[in-house]
Amino acid sequence: MPHKLRKVRKQRGSRYMGWGQVGQHRKAGGRGGKGKAGGRKHFWIRTVKYEKERYQKIGFLPPSAKKPKAATINVGELEDLAMKVIGDYGVKGGNELDLKSLGIVKLLGRGSVSVPLNVKVAYSTMSAQEKIEEAGGSIIEP
Repeated sequence: MPHKLRKVRKQRGSRYMGWGQVGQHRKAGGRGGKGKAGGRKHFWIRTVKYEKERYQKIGFLPPSAKKPKAATINVGELEDLAMKVIGDYGVKGGNELDLKSLGIVKLLGRGSVSVPLNVKVAYSTMSAQEKIEEAGGSIIEP
């Protein structure tokens, strides 16, 4: 039942305002600590809800894992790339496709190639070399 005498009005003059003996409604102890204290204990629900990344395990990465991976391309993608870079006439004429200048470091062997291409690349797998030589091309290592 609503009434106009709220707790604040009722407690006027009672010194402790319903909080028992001295000091029970003061300082950080009443609010569970200062700042983010208790994030793993009594404020765990707040941590889970609003600070999901606070206690995640990040782990360790060795420097070798931080190196960028070498740019690669498969043999099956070479024809389309050659058409874009050196054009239709250049592909039929057997011109050189320089993958190093395009930023590609390694040639892998997935797929197939039907036109003879002279490919300039730093590294290539054995299967990639075989497929290019079967098509009548060659691999030129810089």
